[in-house]
Amino acid sequence: MAAPQVSASVDKNPVMLNESFVLSVVANEDVGSNALDTTPLQKDFIVGRTSVSSQTSMVNFKTSYSTTWTTVLFARKAGNVTIPPLTVGSEKTQAINLEVVPASSAKAGNHQQDIFITAEVSNNDVYVQQLVTMSVKLHFSTELKRGTLSEPELEGANIQQVGKDGESESIINGRRYRVIERTYAITPQQSGDFVIAAPVFSGEVMANSRRRSSFFSFSETKPVSVMGDSISLNVRPVPEAFQGQWLPSELLTLHQEWQPELTKFTVGEPITRTVTLTAAGLSEEQLPELAMEMPPGLKVYPDQAELHTSLNKDRLVSQKVRNFALVASKPGKYTLPEISIPWWNTVTNRYETSTIAAQEIEVLPGVQTANNTPFTVPEGGNTAPLGQEVQTVTVKEHSWLTWLFMTLWLLTSFAWFASARGKRAQQTQGTGSEPVKHIDPYLALMAACKQNNGEQVISLLPAWINSGKHHFSTGRKKVSTLDEVIKVIDRQDFTEVINELQHHYYGKGQGKEPGREHAQTATSLPAWQGKELLTILVNINKKQSKKTAEVAIALNP
Repeated sequence: MAAPQVSASVDKNPVMLNESFVLSVVANEDVGSNALDTTPLQKDFIVGRTSVSSQTSMVNFKTSYSTTWTTVLFARKAGNVTIPPLTVGSEKTQAINLEVVPASSAKAGNHQQDIFITAEVSNNDVYVQQLVTMSVKLHFSTELKRGTLSEPELEGANIQQVGKDGESESIINGRRYRVIERTYAITPQQSGDFVIAAPVFSGEVMANSRRRSSFFSFSETKPVSVMGDSISLNVRPVPEAFQGQWLPSELLTLHQEWQPELTKFTVGEPITRTVTLTAAGLSEEQLPELAMEMPPGLKVYPDQAELHTSLNKDRLVSQKVRNFALVASKPGKYTLPEISIPWWNTVTNRYETSTIAAQEIEVLPGVQTANNTPFTVPEGGNTAPLGQEVQTVTVKEHSWLTWLFMTLWLLTSFAWFASARGKRAQQTQGTGSEPVKHIDPYLALMAACKQNNGEQVISLLPAWINSGKHHFSTGRKKVSTLDEVIKVIDRQDFTEVINELQHHYYGKGQGKEPGREHAQTATSLPAWQGKELLTILVNINKKQSKKTAEVAIALNP
């Protein structure tokens, strides 16, 4: 058998630097797909993908075969370059002299590219962890069939696309191009001199076929690749004088808003403070946490921070917004500490600090607090009707005297109760009105828990403590706030449940606040459940009832 005849050709000559061209190698026999050795091309060219096709034809009962290898190449340098002979089986192709011209030359101006890439960065001289935006534009004047655009590469850097691809049109040297623009955010993580590897586009474009007939014309595709220019980048280290979390930015600001406006507030009224951090040249992940230090008497309920990112004149602007609900437990003047964030100004190369200055707010007593009057608890914790003296006898030993005293006390109490009831009935008959019903605060509190009515629970808790039924130690004054109720009960499980109850009604987006309409309806969140508080109240009631039974017996004279 005769050895196969092989030949090589290129689709264009001269070619432009960073522009792909196609090398075709044809053998007039059906040979294996791996018969072509492309290793000699790697010295002067970047070798792209290689595709293989076979064709069989029959003319006058004579069969012929052909195998074609199509390889995409990039020239590594400008000038006259030789494509060396390539081996196919035992045969070799002829050498091809190729002229490679730089894109800036006058000769290249006469040979406009069908497709090319341009890329630029927002800054070539940056600090470590300073964000750089890179804009990559793909220009093409021919019809694309398919293709992919690779990402730029930089050693030791975080690279991610920002936003969606943009599409536009432009006219360059009298030729119309469609432009696809893609923006990347690049954050170098180490200092030094680096090169951002250019992105590469690989795809297929439509090409007219040489096969034509009087009725039909055929179109076929050809592979194409194009490479952008590499970009140098100088990354500086963190200045030794800088202290704190490293934040290199072109601009960093802090801003606050109050709802309602910052004037005077009352006890129990939730105050919403919104703190906004805005930074240019930082990603969302680099923004620091926003926190507040609260003086005693103020409780803070922070919401989840909201993050926003946008492009403004090729600059990435990130924003963090966080709401804080403040609730005062007692009246007075409170000083809120300043909020400060140190950062490095990459424009002036100076250390700066963004600050929200310390400020004072005044909290006035609530309506319930102002109307309450202190009461006095007799020594020993006993109470009796007005106008009656109380004598205390403590029985330490169980004897017949114990039962005697208890019997006499029960008889006396029953006689007083019957007398008081008779007088009340006479007054009711004389006036012709219905007797006033007094609801036990403890029973009302139990009912509110069963109905999952958190607002009613908040209003009934102080009344339950002030009722005096369970002899709570209140320090000889009435309680008016939930903090005072927590101090009187002094139980960890009770404190946790009440804090959750306050957060449910005072936090942003937590249903309706007592006495106010909230921006969101209560149906948008799960309703507060009073089952856990109900169990705790039952245990407290049992404990206080046991203490009450051990209190010294009071006898009327």
